[in-house]
Amino acid sequence: MKFISTRGKSQPRQAHECLLQGLADDGGLFVPERIPRVDLSRFNAAMSMDEFGEILLQPYFESTPLESKLQKICEDAFNFPVPLLAIEKRPGLSVLELFHGPTAAFKDVGARFLANCLIELGVQATVIVATSGDTGGAVASAFANQRGFKVVILYPRGKISQRQEKQLTSWGPSVRAFSVNGTFDDCQRIVKLALADSELSTKHKFISANSISIGRLLPQMVYHARASIQYLASEKFKASFIVPTGNLGDAVAALWAKRSGFPIDKVILATNANRTLVDYFETGKYETRPTIATLANAMDVSAPSNFERLQHLYPDFKMLKREVETYSVTNAEISKAIASGVADFDQVWCPHTATAVVSFEKSKLRNVVLVSTAHPAKFETIVEPLLHTTVSVPLKLAETLRGSSVSFDLESDFDSFKLALE
Repeated sequence: MKFISTRGKSQPRQAHECLLQGLADDGGLFVPERIPRVDLSRFNAAMSMDEFGEILLQPYFESTPLESKLQKICEDAFNFPVPLLAIEKRPGLSVLELFHGPTAAFKDVGARFLANCLIELGVQATVIVATSGDTGGAVASAFANQRGFKVVILYPRGKISQRQEKQLTSWGPSVRAFSVNGTFDDCQRIVKLALADSELSTKHKFISANSISIGRLLPQMVYHARASIQYLASEKFKASFIVPTGNLGDAVAALWAKRSGFPIDKVILATNANRTLVDYFETGKYETRPTIATLANAMDVSAPSNFERLQHLYPDFKMLKREVETYSVTNAEISKAIASGVADFDQVWCPHTATAVVSFEKSKLRNVVLVSTAHPAKFETIVEPLLHTTVSVPLKLAETLRGSSVSFDLESDFDSFKLALE
């Protein structure tokens, strides 16, 4: 299996080479040269995540140094529960809980898989990541105590929750967190410039851990694919998946799983007030606008990196609109969904999962998997006032919150970042 660039002007690479390189030579994103169709008879609903993942991902790592290591990588990365739970109050509706990892967010799956791949490759590097909330904490957790690795995190100052910020800034000297005076898009732009600056990237041995890396998206295929098999086994219907969407990585992973042949009907992109994707689906024109701060802060993205992968997968716009839908959700709708979550669903939703809930109501679909991306305790200042009660904090998150924090203020220009690294 080789991976090619979305822009078509770069040499094909094998999976392990893509992990080390991040962006393709032409500035595009790596995508599989083909999405192999799976033999569904090899999968069943009782499989663990690591068993399922090893079989699904094997073709992508065939004939690479990681092929023989894949079983161990999956065992080490997928070692926490990823349950699919039926919502009794809404027949046909299930929720895929992706927040039982060490940082209580879905990003743990991809970050831990990427870390284990790089460890098995014997890499020593500086892992650089822009975060709108959850990615940075997951990457820091995955790499902080690994010999030979440093982590550089850029996050938008004042635009993430206090608990999210704590998860970025309390890991010790191997993790440097930069509080950027700007938006997530500014952070993402700086990271892309750093990766493209050959002198700087070589000096610091940069490796990307954002969703531009296939090391993040490939493992995220696994839980979508596994949940589709589990849902079909229990409900006897294909499910549509509703995915809270910011940088589009998780949604692309779901679409790759669908294209592989897993029983996934539609994929619904639930967005917040940042309407770049919704407007594209309505007009066929891709136009970014200034980023709007919302309650679903990890999705505050106006220029999603993985849009290139979406277009590559669906060069036919009409086919895209047949298989994918988008909905924009306001802050008022997010708040209402959280406030009514216990009464209507027996669930406490995080603001991001709430966008999926609202999109479910708007879609009128019946057989649905809601992708729940983060634990509500990470957003206690939003959730608790709406519920008029406290939300219990997962043990791992509580341990992180007790640590001391260190961060560095940074302006949103690339020169400031280069100076700060010296």
